[in-house]
Amino acid sequence: MAKQTKTAAPKPSTKRRQRNKSKEGNKRKVDPVVTEIVRNGVIAVTEEMKTNLMRTAYNIIIYEALDFTTGLFTPRGETISIGIGLPMFIRGMAETVKAKIKHFGADNIRPGDIYVTNDSYLTGSHLNHVTLTLPIFYQGKLVAFSCCMAHWLDIGGILGGMSTDIFSEGLQIPILKYQDRGVVNQTVVDIIRQNVRLPSRAMGDLRAQVTAVKTGERRFLQLLERYGPAAVLDSITAIMDHAEAMARVRTRTIPDGVYEAESYMDDDGIDIGKKVPIRVRVVVKGDEMTVDLSEVSKQVRGFYNSGITTGYACAQVAYKCLTSPTDYPINDGSFRSLKIIVPPGRVISAVRPAPMRWWMTYPMTIVDTIFKALAPAIPGRVIAGHHADLLASSFHGINNRTSEFFIGSFGPLGGGWGAKMTEDGVSGTVCINDGDTHNSPNEQAEFKFPIVVERYALVPDSGGAGRHRGGLGVERVVRARTNMMVNNQSDRAHCRPWGLNGGLDGDGNAVELRVGGQWKTDFPNAKVLVAQLKPGDAFKIRSGGGGGYGSPFGRPVEQVRNDVRQGYVTIEAAAELYGVVLDPKSFEVDMAATEKLRAGRSAADGAAHDAKSA
Repeated sequence: MAKQTKTAAPKPSTKRRQRNKSKEGNKRKVDPVVTEIVRNGVIAVTEEMKTNLMRTAYNIIIYEALDFTTGLFTPRGETISIGIGLPMFIRGMAETVKAKIKHFGADNIRPGDIYVTNDSYLTGSHLNHVTLTLPIFYQGKLVAFSCCMAHWLDIGGILGGMSTDIFSEGLQIPILKYQDRGVVNQTVVDIIRQNVRLPSRAMGDLRAQVTAVKTGERRFLQLLERYGPAAVLDSITAIMDHAEAMARVRTRTIPDGVYEAESYMDDDGIDIGKKVPIRVRVVVKGDEMTVDLSEVSKQVRGFYNSGITTGYACAQVAYKCLTSPTDYPINDGSFRSLKIIVPPGRVISAVRPAPMRWWMTYPMTIVDTIFKALAPAIPGRVIAGHHADLLASSFHGINNRTSEFFIGSFGPLGGGWGAKMTEDGVSGTVCINDGDTHNSPNEQAEFKFPIVVERYALVPDSGGAGRHRGGLGVERVVRARTNMMVNNQSDRAHCRPWGLNGGLDGDGNAVELRVGGQWKTDFPNAKVLVAQLKPGDAFKIRSGGGGGYGSPFGRPVEQVRNDVRQGYVTIEAAAELYGVVLDPKSFEVDMAATEKLRAGRSAADGAAHDAKSA
């Protein structure tokens, strides 16, 4: 459901015009050439931070799946540049830096310090995300912060089942000094080591994150040395101001109005079958947008909550996609024209002690719903619904080859994305929450863990039919080679990825288990919180497809034929959903039968429309 209320476009106020003139008068002149060098320089710094972290980390989630991000921030905690990758970290790191500044006080931040925390209510995510922050000083003056957030494989807490508060989810690290003026706080290190199941991995990842933030410090200082601190810092200010100006220009291309939409999550994993409502309201007025998330569900008992910084990130990710998707570096200037309303106590602004272990699931559907709300206003700039879930099953047990405890995961499965007004949705692609995160190669997982991947393939007919077809979902079947526990926490089995403008919905996400040679397929949702598998048993994870765009009967016949030939659409679906009749052996089109079928459907649709109008 999407509703729209249009209002007249206002003219810029006299006060705003005066403020803009004053702002322009106070700007220091910057060299445009140096500004572009700095623009690319800060991007290069954060990308090198990413590279060094990836190459030195110990766990597969970091070095293969790339579940981390890096960033540079101003002395006030504003984002200068974050590593291109995980969209939902866009707000969490900045707010964590600001919280550390507030905690220690500006006068107590010193060269050689490194601050650490995994506070879920600051980062907005789960305790597995550990954040390190290093203040950067130049000639005794604080000029920036280097920061890194990364997913640790284990942080203690329960492994399977449902957590109902933050205390059962693992070690909570408040804002502390990991390093004080160059001296490592060994007590902090010992506490972390004592509270995780795989201490060697945790210590390795900790050292890798230290390497990343020190890389940011070294490279940023080199930039200052080469071009001078005034030129670099003024260029950063100019880059942010330009990002703001561009975002405002593009916001003005969206018709003024109030736009609303709703969707839902299947359930919270405890109250099975009880929908979790998602309602959004978007107000566009001139060069500003307001995203109101007040009507998103209140925090739930299950572990699908996230902190308020994730609520802000939902709005920022959607706004960035709509106004400046390819403007880099990603910085706070792009969001000055965005206002966000997120009351505390919602599923994306949960308060202590709400559980947050699977924090990432709900936010991506909220982003999808924001796009859905704006579809009537800017149909050419939004997509239909996508599969919107990581589908990252985890499994653990004792490796019978090494006799060691293991925790395994493939990373995000990928699935179908929604079609656009002008093109099909992409297939087998990671959900919007995790952006540049990679799925793990099957061969690597089979080498590290006692499993065999029996099947890994696109799912025919999973994309919503339409003039432009939704992308296809992916299916993976994994066989156990030892006794293990399996957990899958997926959603959107019932809230299928919606189509737009007559396009059909894509398939929802699904999970199945093979136990004793028999497949169990009748799960009430896509969640299996605790399942014990024996050697030979298997689990199947299937991601949904994307929603279609436009009437399926408007899809060119030759495109439908090509879809069938490539295995994306079955012959049966081609006839039933697209009205295209094909020979099952030659795939030649029966034009007479096709024209008759499409004409009949068009007549039926016209009659239904007339009846509805009457």
